[in-house]
Amino acid sequence: MDAGVDVPLGSWTRPARSPSREDWAIVGGGVLGMTLALRLARRGESVTLIESADRLGGLASAWSVGGVVWDRHYHVILQSDRSLRALLTELGLDGDLRWVKTRTGFFTDGRLWSLSNSFEFLRFPPLGLWHKLRLAATIVYASRIKKWKRLERVPVIDWLARWSGRRTVDVIWRPLLRAKLGEQYRHTSAAFIWATISRLYAARRSGMKTEHFGYVAGGYARILERFEALLRRNGVRIMLGRAVTQVGPRPGGGLGMAFADGSRSVFDRVVVTAAAPLAARVCPDLSPQERTRLKGIRYLGIVCASVLLRRPLADYYITNVTDAWVPFTAVIEMSALVDRQFFGGMALVYLPKYLASDDPLFDRPDREIEEEWVQALARMYPEFRPSDVISVRVSRVRYVVPVSTLRYSERLPPMVTSVPGLAIVNSAHIVNGTLNVNETVQLANRSARALLAWADETRPRTSDAYREAHREPVARSG
Repeated sequence: MDAGVDVPLGSWTRPARSPSREDWAIVGGGVLGMTLALRLARRGESVTLIESADRLGGLASAWSVGGVVWDRHYHVILQSDRSLRALLTELGLDGDLRWVKTRTGFFTDGRLWSLSNSFEFLRFPPLGLWHKLRLAATIVYASRIKKWKRLERVPVIDWLARWSGRRTVDVIWRPLLRAKLGEQYRHTSAAFIWATISRLYAARRSGMKTEHFGYVAGGYARILERFEALLRRNGVRIMLGRAVTQVGPRPGGGLGMAFADGSRSVFDRVVVTAAAPLAARVCPDLSPQERTRLKGIRYLGIVCASVLLRRPLADYYITNVTDAWVPFTAVIEMSALVDRQFFGGMALVYLPKYLASDDPLFDRPDREIEEEWVQALARMYPEFRPSDVISVRVSRVRYVVPVSTLRYSERLPPMVTSVPGLAIVNSAHIVNGTLNVNETVQLANRSARALLAWADETRPRTSDAYREAHREPVARSG
């Protein structure tokens, strides 16, 4: 039977499948959902991947700015990103990875400084030599910590003040934390800064003495196109433009799923990959404790402007910003990493702002954001002119980064819920890392193994699916 045909069940539909397999639905077509779907399908499960947008990719999706197609949000690949690089090998794209030595800028006290090597760090005037040595020692020490869980019990500011000193906290750490986390930094544990430092230093441990970042020629548009084709070849059924409004148990068995367009489907197992507050909203049959835990996870959203320019700004891949008057978190000059041929010879810059999910900035018109942020660029870069701007496009996502609050891992709800057949897996389950594509792929690989074990344990022993999973292998001659 065609895998793309639905079998009517009254007002419900069930995807066509083999009678020896269960129906799985993955809600959310980001990299997490896509990788989960691939892993389950390759283990012989019948998988449907459901995405509310008109394309796969989620936060990693691509879009067009001034006719240039590139990533909607900024992404970079590190030499140490083993899970992501292994996935690129599966997609046949490992040979298209390009590695570039990048530079780092720092904008503080109204001036742009280069901090791309040790010599420039020693010349950095906002800190004295003693404070620089303490800052460097803090970073090296954090990169070597193995027992990270104890850091969840210490506020990040207290930990940094202990190792770097109050002066360094006031000049460097607090402005950076506020830029990245808003006022949520006050509730963040030291595990956050440990995870951030560990990822960057892991790249150097992997063999590169200097800081090299990587990208795939064509960006995530190319990666996702290849990924979708691989999913389809492995039998994954993909439903786009289908917003899920509710998931819950049906009296006749299985999990019913309602969509915004009024249609409904039924599956044996459902994995929801939406952010924790959204998952709590679409799964009303969760226990009160589960709902409380999901709603208790604090998130930061992002407003990110993609700016296409006629010429580069300063040729730093990332410029950290500590001056409070600047309305964005940092300046990410993607064209300092990616060959400008992919941008038609122009320069592509991202201006991100991380903020609480209910911040009024989410509701401001694009035109207001564009005018204010371009004016800020003009103040930061004397040679920049607003006429250099070719196009601006603003992305808004309210739930992006789960905040690593105190005792975070102790409060995290388990993936398998109290609702039979229902699991919730999302970025909140990245408990010892930072949110990036590599960590997302790693989470998907780990979760897929756990979900398959869960399915094997809970399948009725009389079912065709259980008998198929436990069927003795047939000996092959030769």
